[in-house]
Amino acid sequence: MSDKKLSRLRRARATRARIRLAREHRLTVFRSNVHIYASVISPDGGRVLVTASTIEPEVRNQLAGAKGKGGNAAAAKIVGERLAQKAKAAGIESVAFDRAGYRYHGRVKALAEAARDAGLKF
Repeated sequence: MSDKKLSRLRRARATRARIRLAREHRLTVFRSNVHIYASVISPDGGRVLVTASTIEPEVRNQLAGAKGKGGNAAAAKIVGERLAQKAKAAGIESVAFDRAGYRYHGRVKALAEAARDAGLKF
């Protein structure tokens, strides 16, 4: 692994430990240069319960013709709204936000705020 990725995971370690102690569902984010992915993970066993990303066909259709397609804040906002809808349909009302060592800025912030606005409690 690269030093950059190891540094990011090191920054994420303390947050994940606190979330594990709180025994809450965890909303985690991964961003690449081109796409953004978000998942809700169960507190017991770490199973992925709900996921949304810019590679889903429904999201791709919404982004059709948009500049940048999946690697911008507008795409992150769509993914956040979609994730919140799926989580509420699965009976998940509140989550702990795991930014995975990324700064709470730009795409990560847009995803989190869109999920909050769509009714998910952090």
